[in-house]
Amino acid sequence: MKNQKITTYQMAVTAVMAAVLCVLGPLTVPIGAIPISLANFVICLTAWLLGPKFGTLSVVIYLAIGLIGVPVFSGYGAGLAKVAGPTGGYLVGYLLLAFIGGLFIEKSNGQPVVSAVGLVLGDAACYVLGTAWFVFQMQCNLGYALAVCVYPFIVLDLAKIVVSCIVGALLRKRLVQAGVLHLKEA
Repeated sequence: MKNQKITTYQMAVTAVMAAVLCVLGPLTVPIGAIPISLANFVICLTAWLLGPKFGTLSVVIYLAIGLIGVPVFSGYGAGLAKVAGPTGGYLVGYLLLAFIGGLFIEKSNGQPVVSAVGLVLGDAACYVLGTAWFVFQMQCNLGYALAVCVYPFIVLDLAKIVVSCIVGALLRKRLVQAGVLHLKEA
């Protein structure tokens, strides 16, 4: 395994994307037990710009900030109670979205269709973890959990993935052209 240094770009964009997630994560549209949030859109963009390793690190930073009490989770929630609560599995599932999506984007060199498939799979993994945790916490059946936590969000989440692929691919291309993003190092 070769020794890789963390670049200034990776550190800066990891911090910036964690900050953007902290700003947009709390903004929600309440439609039931699980609100509509821009957090997964930001995580998809993070995967485009940082790949699996640093994209996931960005989400870890976001979760750590929320765990220590800064109100960065949906509805301006924070703390261990939010992560351990009924919707906490979706917060932890963001790690899977960042990692799986980033892995597909990195391995395909940003090929839009493959990248979109990776983001869909990452979002599906987030759904699985979050829904399983919701069922456990709420002591409800799977059908109810799917009706409340998954079905209302599928179309909007797919739209967020499509937009993130368009914007992410464009940002990635422009950053490479500007000499800021070196994909061989990322």
